[in-house]
Amino acid sequence: MSGDAAYIPSFLQTVDGPVVLVGDSSGGAVITKAATGLSNVKALVYVAAFALDKGESTATVLPADKYPGSLLTPDTLAVRTYPDASAPGGTNSDLYINPDDFQRVFAHDNSKTNATELALTQRPLSQSAFAEPLDAEPAWKTIPSWDLVTLDDRAISPAGQEFMAKRAGARITTIPAAHDVSLTRPDAINKDILDAVASVR
Repeated sequence: MSGDAAYIPSFLQTVDGPVVLVGDSSGGAVITKAATGLSNVKALVYVAAFALDKGESTATVLPADKYPGSLLTPDTLAVRTYPDASAPGGTNSDLYINPDDFQRVFAHDNSKTNATELALTQRPLSQSAFAEPLDAEPAWKTIPSWDLVTLDDRAISPAGQEFMAKRAGARITTIPAAHDVSLTRPDAINKDILDAVASVR
């Protein structure tokens, strides 16, 4: 997370004019850190995403006993461990959703054909990024935010999404969609982005 969050500001500083920064899923954690202190970022849009507070990680922010609904568990994940000198203990792991579990966890409102293709082409989440806490004040404390909450999500708890969105003071839109909302309902995402754009013109 910190690597991505460091790269984004270096790029955004080259952009003339106002910026609306959009984060999907774990990308929400990235924009929460990356936008802090950037005067040209005028709005944040979270899409079925993590909106962390300082000291939280994507692994810790939504305890399952308090925010149920996620099927992302050790039983549904495939783990590939590899040497990584930059990670704690010198090893890291790539986390994938098991192909056999992918549709019911991530894309249960999509076709079996599409879900199979997504399962086979998915990019992993690194264990270190999953566990890395936010070490700065979150950007949503000073930047207006929008949040699209996916009510049928089985990857990130819908109740947890609503908790983070309300805490951030976001303008919340709810939609009956799974975690693959960017593929099944891009219209809903576009509306939130355009609403955010309109607010900063």
